[in-house]
Amino acid sequence: MTDAQQNAQNFDALLVLSFGGPEGNEEVVPFLENVTRGRGIPRERLEVVGEHYYHFGGVSPLNALNREIIDHLEVELKKRGHNLPVYFGNRNWHPFASETAEKMSQDGVRKVAVFATSAWGGYSACRQYDEDIQRMREHLAEQGLPDIEFTKIRQFFDHPKFVAEMAAAVTEVWGQVPEEKKESTRLLFTAHSVPVAHDNVGGAEGDKNLYSRQVAEASRLVAARAGISDYDLVWQSRSGNPRTPWLEPDIIDHTTDIHHNEGIDTVVVCPIGFISDHMEVIWDLDSELQKAAEEMGVKVLRTRTAGPTPRFAEMVVDLIDELEQGREWETSGSVTVQGCTVNGEPCAAGCCDIWSR
Repeated sequence: MTDAQQNAQNFDALLVLSFGGPEGNEEVVPFLENVTRGRGIPRERLEVVGEHYYHFGGVSPLNALNREIIDHLEVELKKRGHNLPVYFGNRNWHPFASETAEKMSQDGVRKVAVFATSAWGGYSACRQYDEDIQRMREHLAEQGLPDIEFTKIRQFFDHPKFVAEMAAAVTEVWGQVPEEKKESTRLLFTAHSVPVAHDNVGGAEGDKNLYSRQVAEASRLVAARAGISDYDLVWQSRSGNPRTPWLEPDIIDHTTDIHHNEGIDTVVVCPIGFISDHMEVIWDLDSELQKAAEEMGVKVLRTRTAGPTPRFAEMVVDLIDELEQGREWETSGSVTVQGCTVNGEPCAAGCCDIWSR
């Protein structure tokens, strides 16, 4: 019997754990206060930061997209005979994870598989969800409610079904480029930038720069499956002190550079770093990038994301089956995949040490 089979387990429920987002203008600043708690950012500054939310009536698309993912998950779970209710909780806005934990405990749920809506390693993409789990358990203890064992599902950036779905999205859009325009078209994979110092951490020397290496590996796998060899990895959505080095190149700067220096007049943009078309996609790509590109005479064609698709739901249930049946992990790349975590414990010694000081 393998170690995985010895650790096989059954769950009472599935929790979709996400970031959260406002759903009205009056919710924008309170939401941003939650996101920036402890940083001392004045309310007036948050009003400015919230501009992109106000542009869409104060509504982030994230909650609706997560509910769509949940709808697909419920269909797939039922199809496979899983009797798993699906719960939904957020870090920064309703439904808050702590409130969802209360509901699960009161419902008699004791062992929960947690699907965090991120494919990657690093603090904000991985470790912060472990902290969410720790806070949920602390909240249950404070309320005098029965404890729950939470098992956060592993990273999935190179899962064959994630790669296949993103490759299909790239192929769909690449096919819209006229043949005579292919030579002046570049495929750009984009993900959320982070400070370089925060990327340069890991549990072991071989795991340094885990986030950026995972994004690069997913991009390589998707491009190869789509049959495209000429592509670039770029970054977006940086914030904070402009003097702090972040992962580069920025997508707008890079698009400007390849247009002026290489004659690229069309970019196919794949938001590989995002599982859904949430605010960083529809604002930073569909608004800011589009505007800058139009001023240069560059056409932007953006691919869809994987999250709101039946195949993505199939992948999530595959990940649950790995745990419940003790199956070997299904991976397709060569970069470290961090494992499942139980009750918020880091999956590797020293994981994201810079954030725990």
